[in-house]
Amino acid sequence: MHNIKSIRENTKLFKKKILDRNSKINFDELLKLDKKNRELTQKIEKLEQEKKLISKTKDKKLFNKSKKISDEIKKLDNLQSQIKNKINPILNIMPNIALNDVPVGKDAESNKILKTEGALPKFDFEPKSHYEIGLKLNLIDFDTATKTSGSRFVFLKGKFAELERAISNFMLDTHTKEFSYEEISPPLIANESTMYGTGQIPKFENDQFQLNLDGDQKKYLIPTAEVILTNMVKEKILPNKSLPIRLVASTACFRKEAGSYGKDTKGMLRQHQFYKVELVSIVHPAKCVQELDRMTSCAEKILKKLKLPYRSVLLSTGDMGFSAEKTIDLEVWIPSENKYREISSCSSCGQFQSRRMKAKFKDENSKNDFLGTLNGSGLAIGRTLIAIIENYQNPDGSITIPDCLRPYMKNLDKI
Repeated sequence: MHNIKSIRENTKLFKKKILDRNSKINFDELLKLDKKNRELTQKIEKLEQEKKLISKTKDKKLFNKSKKISDEIKKLDNLQSQIKNKINPILNIMPNIALNDVPVGKDAESNKILKTEGALPKFDFEPKSHYEIGLKLNLIDFDTATKTSGSRFVFLKGKFAELERAISNFMLDTHTKEFSYEEISPPLIANESTMYGTGQIPKFENDQFQLNLDGDQKKYLIPTAEVILTNMVKEKILPNKSLPIRLVASTACFRKEAGSYGKDTKGMLRQHQFYKVELVSIVHPAKCVQELDRMTSCAEKILKKLKLPYRSVLLSTGDMGFSAEKTIDLEVWIPSENKYREISSCSSCGQFQSRRMKAKFKDENSKNDFLGTLNGSGLAIGRTLIAIIENYQNPDGSITIPDCLRPYMKNLDKI
């Protein structure tokens, strides 16, 4: 969420930056409402001061006047609430503004490739897709999952299920032991205010799995561990010395994929339920860009250890997520598609999420300021599994297990 004062003082900049995000906001209406709100605040403060002076006199003759002032304050409060109820929905759907080095564009066509790492595999046979290999080995079952749960679900069996678990454990060990992330085992259900805090609702509510549970607030299955991990600092004021905070979790994630009808219907690339190792950093806001580089390098290290070819991509203003100010994607090579596919997305959100969460810290001058938040995949487990199956496939249909995963697979070298 943006500070209305910043919008008021930098209207021209915000108009351009929000337009760059392909978002339409009625700034004239917003500023008109803001002006009314501030005028009402001044009137209320003036009346409250007058009432306070009357109270100090203890003159009973002024009792009726004091009551009239109270009634007027109540009336203005109600009017101000109505105006705020018009301001907040506008602010709630306004995306974060991009940093200056983010390329401006409508979609992925304007993304900028930063670098490409690793040699593409050379096969002396026609490489098969992960689902063809899985079906042949009887280790992937889409049909049963469709019967039990519906489309975009899968059963992994035997060695593939074991490999999926091995990937998760390997990633967690790497991020905790080498990069000092603290491992968290979080809830998989988030309430309405938690989903609001990281920007999943109200704008993207249709893409969330909502639960029918008793209680005052709506409940949702988490679309990513980012939601629950970032909100661990919700409504807190942290000491500056506690920063940075770096968290990692391996969880199931749930998404309706409402806007992806007809996309990636074959295989495991786009599922309603998938597993992901998520990285979250809570930092001094001035350190966000530096932390984004660090987080991205941590995710890259996983790909380098697995010896998977990949490239890093700086997303354009039109391809970034709602809460992001800058995003770097890592895309892994998928042989059956002859192209790179996203396997990690690392984003700096600046103070955008912390304003929504009311998450602050005491700065160097002991003043309260909003925290900087970042999140990134370290990595998506299902897509890592796909990449390993396809890049490490052999002519006989077997799959060589990457060296770094063998200790997690009882030293098995092939599936």
